[in-house]
Amino acid sequence: MAGAVGGVGWLSSSSSRLARFARQLARDVPRSPTGPRFKPTPRAWPENAITACWVGHATVLIGFYGVNVLIDPVFSTRVGLGFGVGTIGPKRYVAPALGPHELPQIDLLLISHAHMDHLDIPSLRRLPPGTFTVTARETADLCASARLKSVTEIGWGETVRHTTARGEIVIEAFEVKHWGRRWPSNRDRGYNGYILRREGRALLFAGDTGYTANFAGVKRRGPFDLALMPIGAYNPWIRNHCTPEEAVRMADLAGAKKIAPIHHKTFKLSDEPMDEPLERFEQALGGEPDRIAFRHIGESCISL
Repeated sequence: MAGAVGGVGWLSSSSSRLARFARQLARDVPRSPTGPRFKPTPRAWPENAITACWVGHATVLIGFYGVNVLIDPVFSTRVGLGFGVGTIGPKRYVAPALGPHELPQIDLLLISHAHMDHLDIPSLRRLPPGTFTVTARETADLCASARLKSVTEIGWGETVRHTTARGEIVIEAFEVKHWGRRWPSNRDRGYNGYILRREGRALLFAGDTGYTANFAGVKRRGPFDLALMPIGAYNPWIRNHCTPEEAVRMADLAGAKKIAPIHHKTFKLSDEPMDEPLERFEQALGGEPDRIAFRHIGESCISL
């Protein structure tokens, strides 16, 4: 009895990360995600332009001159460890702007790495099994467990060319600063940033990354109409997640015209306040607000 009472006291008062995480899970139980502020209409997107929509967290849908690309899809209410009857992990604050049933036909599924808030097996199982998928090294087994059947792994500096009904898209992986293990396994897995090319245009997706000067090395593979940059989960995970200011700096090193801030506002994965990443990002681009591709879940941007 004394041990149980002591355990309850520890959970209610300890400042340790485990105790704070447990208290957050408890607070999340009665809370429901709010609806997104905007509702995209991808089936109405033009096929002679680049359109990108923030679905939530790191999930982005891109219409790249008629080729539909879905990045790191997470539609689940929680991300974390699945136990058959549910998932233990952080709960969404904002519902996804699109559900799997609202997506257009996906020509390319792109996965940056194996972490549960990027490679969500329940979400992948809701996509057609034949969806052409590009993912990082040592992650194809996870995709197979999600019943995906057309999976290609690539590592840094490697390129895949995929032919769709609307033409070819080129995918190139580049080095970022992160890590790839998926708890509870100790298996080392890959983690990628990606460059997408089509019709003489290029986009950049940074995946998850801490600050690295490697982005200067990809500038010659541009120019990039848009860079998708993570801006959250930096406190205390600064070694593997950049600050908003560092995200802007890396996008500048790559020579990106517009920047889409992602990986914030959806799941509480770290200690900074939920609104802080976007506030700092806007301040970092204070003199160039037109470079911000979108600010809110469900918003879209278009580049002709």
